[in-house]
Amino acid sequence: MIDPTSIQLIAAILFALAITHTFSTKYFEHLAHIQPRHAGIWHLLGEVEVVFGLWAMILILFIFVLSGKHDAITYLESRNFTEPMFVFVIMVIAGTRPILDFVAAVVQRIAMLVPLNQRMVMYFLLLAFVPLLGSFITEPAAMTLAALMLRETLFSRDISTRLKYATVGVLFVNISIGGTLTPFAAPPVLMVAAKWNWDIAFMLVNFGWKAAIAVMVNALAVTWLFRREFNQVDSLKDIESVANKTPLSVVLIHLFFLVLVVVFAHHPVVFMGLFLFFLGYTAAYERHQSPLILREALLVAFFLAGLVVLGGQQQWWLQPLLMNMNETAVFFGATALTAVTDNAALTYLGSLVEGLTEEFKIALVAGAVTGGGLTVIANAPNPAGFSILKSKFDEQSIHPLGLLVAAIPPTLVAVAAFRML
Repeated sequence: MIDPTSIQLIAAILFALAITHTFSTKYFEHLAHIQPRHAGIWHLLGEVEVVFGLWAMILILFIFVLSGKHDAITYLESRNFTEPMFVFVIMVIAGTRPILDFVAAVVQRIAMLVPLNQRMVMYFLLLAFVPLLGSFITEPAAMTLAALMLRETLFSRDISTRLKYATVGVLFVNISIGGTLTPFAAPPVLMVAAKWNWDIAFMLVNFGWKAAIAVMVNALAVTWLFRREFNQVDSLKDIESVANKTPLSVVLIHLFFLVLVVVFAHHPVVFMGLFLFFLGYTAAYERHQSPLILREALLVAFFLAGLVVLGGQQQWWLQPLLMNMNETAVFFGATALTAVTDNAALTYLGSLVEGLTEEFKIALVAGAVTGGGLTVIANAPNPAGFSILKSKFDEQSIHPLGLLVAAIPPTLVAVAAFRML
């Protein structure tokens, strides 16, 4: 029988309010436009990246009032904030002009080898190649690159709202499943790979090839569905405009920093030191840089940190719910639960339970990554893509229900790939 403490009950209620708030941000943005006198507070409440940090602060206040200062601080210090810190650093580095220039050049070279409509080929590659690249440079980096290039090319043109939402839906799903070719790129895999001894060979056999097929099918389907609209927009061949040409030496140095941060992803004392040195380097060679996306990255880190604080009090109901399921039920249960909580949190809770079968472990992780594109809170990189692309939508906000509807078809493709292949 579950017997939660008063703090756990309060945390569960605040968690539910935070989720409701997440789905209401579009309404707050609308209020900001119709009530300009109080636009500041409405804009603040309409920032998805602020939601979980805000409700996490309220939780800490409750702990402080009910249990005292010592318990509040002890709880905060017991949380692991490595992932929010890592996402912040990797977003800033991956969003620099030299890195964008490099990836844009690679995408261009590949597109030139395909004798088809270049608009469609470029779009397909941004939704297929870059998400799969996330298995090596990490999902947050891949999300940042893909979102920035889409914002500066396709989303800067006069395209339909349907195309925008379809693109975001496919991008979020493909990023979530596209990082499963390796055991170190996807947050939900990172949480369990070391404990369960999952190496690259294991990931490729049980996840990677299935995910790659789903990513390709999703990207191909949305490209084909909007093929007529692509014929009416300006050519996307000017993807190189995302960044000016930078010297090869500068590009290599940026890639060097990116690789080092990925290698030391579990050691914040190392990657934060590297990041500070990186900031010094960009200041010294400012002529080769565009403004760093510090604000966007900080907001995303704040969002994830809030999720860590609130999520840490949800184990009392999440873990029993998951552990009472069989292999099939846990796959679909994890897919559904991921929409309302971070998928890495689900797999982490699973890793705390001993004696699980290999089939159960695979189903849990597969379900977690499958549902990673349904909402902005489902997968750690999603807030990054949301933050970068939202300015191109009406009222500068992506409607959570619009994202959910757009992500369902590519999610069903991922379900078929992981359950039927």
